[in-house]
Amino acid sequence: MTIDAKTPDEYISKLPEDRKAAVSKLRETVKNNLPQGFEECISYKMIGYVVPHSLYPGGYHCDPKLPLPFVNIASQKNFVALYHSGIYADKGLLDWFVGEYPKYVKTKLDMGKSCIRFKKMDAIPYELIAELCQKMSPEAWIQLYEKNIKR
Repeated sequence: MTIDAKTPDEYISKLPEDRKAAVSKLRETVKNNLPQGFEECISYKMIGYVVPHSLYPGGYHCDPKLPLPFVNIASQKNFVALYHSGIYADKGLLDWFVGEYPKYVKTKLDMGKSCIRFKKMDAIPYELIAELCQKMSPEAWIQLYEKNIKR
């Protein structure tokens, strides 16, 4: 399910009714807890939080015209997804998240490399997401990105 939107507000306005509240709350949780320096935008047709070119002029190695992505929120066909690049690049952060998750949610963690999938809108662990968002600054993400991902 791809949503064409120019702003995060427009993205949310185009969501099905049963997704609007959850995606809005997820967006607020991320916005309110990411360290200063990340910028909100539409990135890859999702709500994105990126390291702007003003902080990282080189941009994203796949397309240097784009700012360096960090977190994305998307409404997919069967779930809402939170993509967190830090979890993908930092095993310690991944292990922490996987260990904490069962303390917040009764169902099994549904996760890919950087994608956390939420099928039940009433079971999104906002407090845990808030804590996850606080754990990496733009500067720390840039260092990790250059060390582990950029080739």
